[in-house]
Amino acid sequence: GTVPRVEALRAGLRDLGYVEGKNLVIEFRWAEEKYERLPELAAELVRLKVEVIVTGGTPTILAAKSATTTIPIVMAIAGEAVASGLVASLARPGGNVTGMTGFIPEVTAKRLELLMDAFPRTRQVAVLFNPGSPATILSLRAMEATAKSLKLELHQFGVKGAGDFDSAFAAMAKKRVDAVVTADEGVLTANSGVIANLAAKMRLPSIGLPEFAEAGGLMGYGADRRDLFRRAAYFVDRILKGAKPADLPVEQATRFETVVNLKTAKALGITIPQSFLLRTDRVIE
Repeated sequence: GTVPRVEALRAGLRDLGYVEGKNLVIEFRWAEEKYERLPELAAELVRLKVEVIVTGGTPTILAAKSATTTIPIVMAIAGEAVASGLVASLARPGGNVTGMTGFIPEVTAKRLELLMDAFPRTRQVAVLFNPGSPATILSLRAMEATAKSLKLELHQFGVKGAGDFDSAFAAMAKKRVDAVVTADEGVLTANSGVIANLAAKMRLPSIGLPEFAEAGGLMGYGADRRDLFRRAAYFVDRILKGAKPADLPVEQATRFETVVNLKTAKALGITIPQSFLLRTDRVIE
């Protein structure tokens, strides 16, 4: 999941004339979804006196923001940047943080609509979310509102780490859910393959990020992450040339994609209506 995004950032920087080893050094730090390591990793980068920190995901950006008020931070992707307190406003971020933000609550709610479009008989939907993530609360609210209008019943299952998935799916089986939706959050993204397998075992249609469909989930919908990481290079360039993050307006994701994994559909014995397939951006065969 992470590699294509890093490559997109590198490509964006190359297009702007940055060559690693010549006029650019990139220092990588991976938390491997262990959020408790974030403060120490952010502090390490601050000690190295890097000129810009590029990161994605609300918990990671908050850790960087706590570690430094002076080093510029570029968000490659954040949920609701204003609601999560990452920036003062989109037009005037005001601090040392700028970059790209998504419409994560709206995006997760739209996944329910896509499920209904593809499988109109869906009534009971399981939602996987991480109760430890600040952005998730907003997503759950948006999903509840959409579920009401679609006459769907939502069942929420909180997972904090890889060890929680088996019991969450066992609980779903008891509730006899028709489908499963995953919220956008690091632990869930990192375990896309695990979630896809468990959903397949239970023969449940599933939807998450586009990367989720790539990992074997049935459907994916969300912002094109590679596009966002490529765009982050523009912010890095402006900052290295002297612009202050406080003065660089935050941009909103504009490219969203719907992905369907037909291999998974075949394995599950599920037929996806042709009318739905015609509206998807990408099909995995």
